Amino acid sequence: MRAILKSKPAAGVEFTKEQPEPEIGADDVLVQVAATSICGTDAHLYAWDKSAQAFDPVLPLVIGHECAGTIVRIGSNVRNLRVGQRIAAESHIFCGACYMCRTGNAHNCSEMKLLGVTRPGAFAEYLSLPERVCFPLPDDLPLELGALFEPSGVAVHAIQRAGNLDGCSVLITGAGPIGLTLIQLAFVMGATSVVALEPNPFRRKLAEDRGARALDPLAPGFDLEGIVRKDYSRHGGFDVGFEISAAPGTLETLLRAVRREASIVCVGLPNEPIPIDIAAFISKKMIVLKGTFGRRIWDTWEMLLAMIQSGRLDLSGMITHRLGLEEFDRGIQLLKGDSAKVIISPN
Repeated sequence: MRAILKSKPAAGVEFTKEQPEPEIGADDVLVQVAATSICGTDAHLYAWDKSAQAFDPVLPLVIGHECAGTIVRIGSNVRNLRVGQRIAAESHIFCGACYMCRTGNAHNCSEMKLLGVTRPGAFAEYLSLPERVCFPLPDDLPLELGALFEPSGVAVHAIQRAGNLDGCSVLITGAGPIGLTLIQLAFVMGATSVVALEPNPFRRKLAEDRGARALDPLAPGFDLEGIVRKDYSRHGGFDVGFEISAAPGTLETLLRAVRREASIVCVGLPNEPIPIDIAAFISKKMIVLKGTFGRRIWDTWEMLLAMIQSGRLDLSGMITHRLGLEEFDRGIQLLKGDSAKVIISPN
């Protein structure tokens, strides 16, 4: 079959037409992949930077993890799925037996495998998945939107971690796909204002289209502290922050811009450790710093589906490019420029 293969611990990937079709076990299903999307993690794997190496992937590896498709074969123990059913994939392959899984936190499984990172992934014509990580999709939902459930679910989980946003001002660093989804979600969940910091003018426009005040943090004379004094002085800063970009300096920007006892949710994965002034920000300012990884299983997914079906959340405008599998290199380059979500159609 055709696939995108990471075969060497160096920059780049290979497009192959000779990748063996994956086998399935008794508890697995074989999915014909209809749509995948390129993620920042895929870009890290492509570049083979420190962030990619930290996952310790075993090469060669078919990469890709944001996907949806149709089941074409099922294992002998599969009971709740059928051939012809349309699904989206949860990329965090949880064990179901560890302490975290047994206590309702399977998204943080201690034995977790990551689709397209530590086990074969979705940039291929076919994909083998355990039944337990398949999320059934309604028949009227386009499969390319199903492929966006995985990254959009990250945004939903970040909102869940932040808590009540009623009447809150929100600051977001990074207006990529997750940041853009967060803008919509913040307003849906009751935020009164959202500011997004994004150096890319194309993405700033997308953020503005979703109701945010989009600012370029690299612009000459940019003064976020002045904006806080002028527009957010009553609370002493923003009520909630979301760090999405993982760019150098962005976490400290948030720590300085939010009010005392605010919450900050960290989503981005920096390449290097980040120092934090614990005394100034955590002890004295009493900021609550939270992390998020993946999606809660399955309440994040159900919340996301409900908001899409109700019309309160629109993911379709996130798709800016559609490419074939053989155009993967171009898709990686698009991530650096004027794009949001790049959809890859293996079939």
